[in-house]
Amino acid sequence: MWFIVKVKYSKLDDNEKIKTFNQPYLFDALTHTEAEARANEEMGKYLSEGFMITDISIANFSEIFPSEHGDRWFKAKVSLVTLDEDKGLERRTNTYVLVQALDVKDAYEWIEEQFADTVSDYSIPSIAESPIIDIFPFFDGDEDIDSTKEIPKQEPGEFLDVHDPETES
Repeated sequence: MWFIVKVKYSKLDDNEKIKTFNQPYLFDALTHTEAEARANEEMGKYLSEGFMITDISIANFSEIFPSEHGDRWFKAKVSLVTLDEDKGLERRTNTYVLVQALDVKDAYEWIEEQFADTVSDYSIPSIAESPIIDIFPFFDGDEDIDSTKEIPKQEPGEFLDVHDPETES
């Protein structure tokens, strides 16, 4: 689940005046409490002068599409079109996605690319720049699994011996 966490902090601008910001960040977490803890941990790395969490709310994004070439986040409304064959009616289900892109045109093209394999029809009625500054997905450490170790084959009904003689003392 994604949470929008607003973080308030002060910083000196180019004219040596103190400016206060209250900016939203997106955190992947299971609960409000976890989102707050993750925000405190992550923001503490970047804001040494101190900060305050002013709001935490559940984000309504069904998908997030990051991109390496984009530097801003855009919120897009995508209408999925389904046909109710019993009633002969076309139904639209709206969903919201967050897209990282350079501009609105780039965001539209990126969404089109992501939905290219979708079997149902869809339309993109709106795309607007989001105030979200950055996102913090959840990583549990399994992303760095050593894929060079070969997993032994298992015959049906056979149990694998999973001990590693290299790590035993």
